[in-house]
Amino acid sequence: MADYRINVWRQDQLQQQGHFEQYLVENISADMSFLEMLDVLNEKLISDDLIPVAFDHDCREGICGACSLVINGIPHGKECGTTTCQLYMRHFKAESEITIEPFRAKAFPLIKDLIVDRSSLDRVLQSGGYVSVNTGAAADANNVLIAKHTADDAFTAATCIGCGACVAVCRNASSMLFVAAKTSQLALLPQGQPERLERSLNMVKQMQLEGFGNCSNHYECEAACPKNIPASYIAQLNRDFLNASMSSKEYEHQTHCKSLEE
Repeated sequence: MADYRINVWRQDQLQQQGHFEQYLVENISADMSFLEMLDVLNEKLISDDLIPVAFDHDCREGICGACSLVINGIPHGKECGTTTCQLYMRHFKAESEITIEPFRAKAFPLIKDLIVDRSSLDRVLQSGGYVSVNTGAAADANNVLIAKHTADDAFTAATCIGCGACVAVCRNASSMLFVAAKTSQLALLPQGQPERLERSLNMVKQMQLEGFGNCSNHYECEAACPKNIPASYIAQLNRDFLNASMSSKEYEHQTHCKSLEE
């Protein structure tokens, strides 16, 4: 059992000024998860008639991505390939001081304390992260043969949980790794080919509308990703976006020429 000094960002709403408050949490087991430690803190605050710390969580199994916190300056903490809910207090030195902040990005407006609104990622996904063509009934798995390495790459991209850690760690608050993963998981498979270029064009445009920055190849997103998604998918997205942009301009040029002839 150990005690920890916790510096927590407190802010009632976006329009108000936020600040850090320090709390002492006592008798914390090394086997407690980080969120369980915050539960202990909130129980103490409630028993003292104080307002508990607002933080987001859901599955607590490293699946949903809701537990998005910046811990000691690193999204999800210092452990690689780990979500906040799968981070345990044994990863911290006993009697140490821990600083907890929300994800900070223009596209993630703060709601309260450690909770931010990440619905911008949902809107990016809604702009093209799906297959809309009529494919009929589901075919048997063996009817469409896919190479093992292609299936593995698609699955790796599909492991993205949309937590936003890549945005929080990026100096430009870019969501390129998120968009690249969501486009690649479909672009690598036959079902996603018909809309491949259109998908990349629409999702990148929506990303820019939401206020996310551009990628400048610092690779911090890859390091912070709790699912270890490689930044190589960004290169694929850039190629698809470039091809889509050129195809779109060519189509607009042909349409304009045709209208002039008429």
